[in-house]
Amino acid sequence: MTATLTFAEWTPLEAAHHRRVDCLVADHLERRRRREPHPVEDFLFTYYPTRPNQLRVWHPGPGIRLLEASEYDGRRGYTYVDGAAGLDPAEISRRSDSIRWIRRLLAATLDRQPQFGCFGLHEWAMVYRTSAVRHEKWPLRLGAAGTDQVVESHKIACSHFDAFRFFTSPARPLNVLQPTRESQPSLEQGGCLHANMDLYKWASKLMPFTPSALLLDCFELARDIRTLDMRASPYDLSALDYEPVLIETPAGKAEYAAAQRGFADRARPLRRQLVDLCDALLR
Repeated sequence: MTATLTFAEWTPLEAAHHRRVDCLVADHLERRRRREPHPVEDFLFTYYPTRPNQLRVWHPGPGIRLLEASEYDGRRGYTYVDGAAGLDPAEISRRSDSIRWIRRLLAATLDRQPQFGCFGLHEWAMVYRTSAVRHEKWPLRLGAAGTDQVVESHKIACSHFDAFRFFTSPARPLNVLQPTRESQPSLEQGGCLHANMDLYKWASKLMPFTPSALLLDCFELARDIRTLDMRASPYDLSALDYEPVLIETPAGKAEYAAAQRGFADRARPLRRQLVDLCDALLR
């Protein structure tokens, strides 16, 4: 079933989307203007490929046509016929293999029991026994030797390939799993911070089919998770007013796991919506 929105109906929705995006990206754009990198907040704009100007484009999602929407004429993923814009069925068909892969991953993760015992040690394994740290401007809270000791005294159980691939060479054999891209649908689980951050990646990869409200919900979840991810990391970010989560202590582990459960609860309905979106597109 297709709904057709008049110009007077859809332009306020677009304007509300623009206001929401502008609030979300304002600090990043101001820092970029000053050429001032940020080890926490830049992640969503550097690791993930979607740029602020792409984020600002409003997409209504499947089953909606927009009257007098000439700005969509010629935009990839859309057709503009008889004065109305709508998603292009040919583009959906062309990307059907990718949509099926994303659906498979998301559905498998949705059905799998979440795990809450990793304590963010993936970030520690990324700096284990190396001087080539990713955020070289920020000191290690426990120093290099103290960081290595935390890694060596814990069980490392990272299930996420895109975190594991950044482990240092000495850290990889310490992980109880050896994730690969091929095994990702078999290993990914809903307690993982990176799997839940990546809902933003999958929502972005499904653009322009993803309704923009869902995309921004995933963006906000990823932003909040990234903050915990770096607060629990080995880096000392106190100069940026980030209070560390001391995962090397029992209290820090409890704090981390509680926050992890909260993010899993937030991620679950978003993951379900993305699965439903894939199903709607594939129909």
